[in-house]
Amino acid sequence: MSQAVRAMPLTHKKEAGAALIIGLLLLLVLTVLAITGITTATLELQMAGNQQYQERAFQAAETAIEQAIETATFNTTAPHTVTDQRVSADDADNEDTYSFTMEFDSETGATLVPGGGYSLGTGFQAYHFDILAEGSSERGARSEHVQSVYVIGPGGG
Repeated sequence: MSQAVRAMPLTHKKEAGAALIIGLLLLLVLTVLAITGITTATLELQMAGNQQYQERAFQAAETAIEQAIETATFNTTAPHTVTDQRVSADDADNEDTYSFTMEFDSETGATLVPGGGYSLGTGFQAYHFDILAEGSSERGARSEHVQSVYVIGPGGG
């Protein structure tokens, strides 16, 4: 009495577990893609923040130029300097600061402007000043600006 034993195909036993390996490989690829996406998004967010701080430093330097002109300390013998002023004293979290130096441009000097008459004399002088402004913000953002200003005053006799 012999019983015929039916053998299972060998290919079925070899395929057992292949789906697990393929699934793990796909999961690994998806994980790498997700980590790359998160890293790229974080980097882009940091770049946008740096651009914002650079713009704030630019605006701080512009504020310095406005303050220099507003103070109207036009001295032909000594430069007028203001350092480390906060852009907004009301905002304690704001670390934006500005500095400026306004100095008489001795190379250009004072230029005679013809005209005048009446009680103003025979002419005017145009005095050339340079404003060197610097603004700074967080993350080391800095911006430097140079603005020239002419001031008309009496002169020429």
